[in-house]
Amino acid sequence: MQRFDLIVIGAGSGLDVANGLAEQGFKVAIIEKGPLGGTCLNRGCIPSKMLIHSADVVETLKSAHLFGVKVDGFSIDFASIVKRVSDSVDKDSKAIEEALKHVQNPKLFKEECIFIGHKTLQVGEETLQADKILIASGGRPRIPNIEGLKESGFITSEEALRLKIQPKVLTILGGGYIAAELAHFFGALGTEINIVQRHPILIPNEDEEVAKAFTQIFSKRYNVLTGYEPVKVSRQGENYQVTVKSVNGNQNKSKTLTSDQLLVATGITPNSDILDVQKTGVKTNEKGYVQTDEYLETNVKGIFALGDAVGHYLFKHSANLEAEYNFYNMLDPENRTPVDYTAMPHAIFTYPQIAGVGKTEQQLRAENADYAVGRYNYIDTGMGQAIEDQTGFVKILLNRKTGRILGCHIMGTDAPTLIHEVLVAMKTGDGSVKNITRVVHIHPALSEVVDRAAANIQ
Repeated sequence: MQRFDLIVIGAGSGLDVANGLAEQGFKVAIIEKGPLGGTCLNRGCIPSKMLIHSADVVETLKSAHLFGVKVDGFSIDFASIVKRVSDSVDKDSKAIEEALKHVQNPKLFKEECIFIGHKTLQVGEETLQADKILIASGGRPRIPNIEGLKESGFITSEEALRLKIQPKVLTILGGGYIAAELAHFFGALGTEINIVQRHPILIPNEDEEVAKAFTQIFSKRYNVLTGYEPVKVSRQGENYQVTVKSVNGNQNKSKTLTSDQLLVATGITPNSDILDVQKTGVKTNEKGYVQTDEYLETNVKGIFALGDAVGHYLFKHSANLEAEYNFYNMLDPENRTPVDYTAMPHAIFTYPQIAGVGKTEQQLRAENADYAVGRYNYIDTGMGQAIEDQTGFVKILLNRKTGRILGCHIMGTDAPTLIHEVLVAMKTGDGSVKNITRVVHIHPALSEVVDRAAANIQ
């Protein structure tokens, strides 16, 4: 039996807590069976965005003629694109592991673990205990129950980021942000794309105006089947056969899609079941997410959680925020601070790019909120015309009485960057739209579209 002051399960954002409390004198253990750095570094946001940049370069080449630049032709070296990314990610992950191997605190355990009792973990051949435990175990792709799917040899986003051979035709099950980003990556490089989405639109969690516009754009580029669900998967040699049917029950609306690769991107499920957290008394909700209070402490005193294990937001930046609060709340339990999720943003790195924060219009309408809308198109600004962004727009939602920003949704060039002006405005002072309109904006910078949306209140 080995005892520690703190055991951290998972070496993603949990690393920040482990290293921080080790520096404060805590005796800390880190348990991570996989590569160090967590989902974001190894199989999530970092490799996907590096790969997607190659797709963005291709889109730039395709549109060069709009600016009087003739590109006679180019070719895709798919293996080199993937190797560049994999080598970079693996190097960073190994560097983290090597650094931990050369210190005794925090102590790294490269094993699977499972709870076997109250604050007690079986880690390989070792048994570990601690007064404080942080569950930062992340999640994994959720696999739907479809006839023939498990036996078919499908891939998830984890394998898709390391494919050595580019698919000629790729069928994607799911229409959320992971599906959209990977469709952009493979599709821009020349793969024929089928997207099967049960919902009537793609990325349905986005503001309805963004989601509808994005679905229309993607439907012109790829074979998008919204309102369909897969009912059977089979494989014949190198080809997958996916039978889909209309969710409206019209049996005549069934189709069979053929592709040489099949990607399942239907969401994330937390790893709490693998850990058997019930053995230590920790409660989970019906989806398996660890339940916590506003301080990120579970129902078991001294056991905390963060990130995909909790599921408040499935973003790396939200997990990093939660790691900060975990650190301080564990270090000074008498003066704990509830997590402030105000203005938690997100982005989808597709083509066009998307970013959002706060409430959507459909949420405000459902709440019968008294809200106003400020909207402006990219193309109606100087820089929007310069870059020929014909479909981009900024939409700001605010409280009609106070002017406080309730949400912002952007589709278009550099959306993940532009939204930061709104984030600062939401966190500053009274969080009103005046925090944007009072600022002098460079003309003709692209940020003018945010300013004009803020001033164009209807």
